[in-house]
Amino acid sequence: MTELKVFNSYSRSKEIFKPIVPGKIGMYVCGATVYDFIHAGNGRTFVAFDTINRYLRFAGYDVTFVRNITDIDDKIINRANANNESFTSLTERMIKEMYKDLDGLNVLHPDIEPRASQVIPEIIAMCQKLEEKGFAYQNSDGDLLFKVSEFHDYGKLSRQVLDQLQASARTEISQNKQSSLDFVLWKQAKPGEPMWDSPWGKGRPGWHIECSAMNNKYLGSHFDIHGGGNDLMFPHHENEIAQSCCATGDKFANYWLHSGMVMIDKEKMSKSLNNFFTVRTLLEAYEPEAVRFFLAGAHYRSDLNYTVENLEIATKSLERLYTALQGNSDQLLDKAYTAQEVKALFKTDYFVDKFVNAMNDDFNAPEAIAVLFELVTAINTEKDQQVQSNLAKTLRALGNVFGIFYKTTDQFFKNTDNLDVDPVYIEELIQKRAEARAAKDWATADAVRDELNRLNVVVEDGVNGYTWKVKK
Repeated sequence: MTELKVFNSYSRSKEIFKPIVPGKIGMYVCGATVYDFIHAGNGRTFVAFDTINRYLRFAGYDVTFVRNITDIDDKIINRANANNESFTSLTERMIKEMYKDLDGLNVLHPDIEPRASQVIPEIIAMCQKLEEKGFAYQNSDGDLLFKVSEFHDYGKLSRQVLDQLQASARTEISQNKQSSLDFVLWKQAKPGEPMWDSPWGKGRPGWHIECSAMNNKYLGSHFDIHGGGNDLMFPHHENEIAQSCCATGDKFANYWLHSGMVMIDKEKMSKSLNNFFTVRTLLEAYEPEAVRFFLAGAHYRSDLNYTVENLEIATKSLERLYTALQGNSDQLLDKAYTAQEVKALFKTDYFVDKFVNAMNDDFNAPEAIAVLFELVTAINTEKDQQVQSNLAKTLRALGNVFGIFYKTTDQFFKNTDNLDVDPVYIEELIQKRAEARAAKDWATADAVRDELNRLNVVVEDGVNGYTWKVKK
């Protein structure tokens, strides 16, 4: 099998992945700011890095996955004030809604999920180090700012030229900044805002410093992977690098991974274009597993074009995958297997190796998913029942990397999650309808049909009998 290669945004090239500690990976991914429902762009990032996390574990790595929650910033304060509620009331409510959406997308919870408000001592300590080393200063408003000019590698991640940035930022430097690029580490609190005691007075952290404090606390000053959406590359990740390297004197992250944006009919999703929608909207309109498959199916670095047609294609593709499992492997796997375990248990080395080779090429999801459909063909043409069963179990194990196949075929096709009555009652109605039609009792048949329609149940007749499912 090939070695794992990842596209490092810092070097703009594919590099052979070498963890700092053999067999172990520390990965940090920027999470959500919890002032509203997560939007489709958030969902894309969460699914992309959940798939990467799942694959690294499938490949046999021991992963420590950290994803933060921003629960204190200007947007949160403004929304809480507009709602006439405390910021903690707002964030607790929105965190629960976030989990509901992420569970709907079958996104695994990270190993560690710190909140900004929980690492205030670590934030203050890092700010103090920066000030002591001459990388930070307090302005006349009492805010503590990072001195960008003192970090000579600033702009290397995002390929920004410092002089051009300064020229484009603004023509006049604010009297409260030494440079227009300097950014806030610690803000002086305004009346009515949440605040904590600090050496610079009562205040709260800036946005960028929270991530540096968190990943330094949980992964150390030098770790393997830092990820997030490519919209965070500048200034957020650029600022993270600057403050982290200056505070610790260490390298920070070895590999920077960035996921692409969600496009709506080939236009970037944006509130200003009125094409902005939430994950909740998608989950209510489509089968959640199909939404997951749609979000995971493109290469993580590419922009993902949302159209109704593309989601319907993902739904049909997922149905084809599940169809291959019917009668072959309808039992859920008892755990998430590694590649070596799948090969040892099911003797399907060819497919596992081909899948691994695809994912080792910078997590090439489209090529890896093509292997799933090769398995479908193999399952459908295999005559030996045991071999067929092993192929089906392999399909489930590989599909788990993409967060699919967490249902039995009955659960998927019948969509019983959305059913308010016992499925046995549905079966009884369908039998009653069949008997009425056989007896040419059209009144009873029509009445049963109306009851099935009321329950959103669709009955489909086939050569091997009928199937039924609940409409989304």
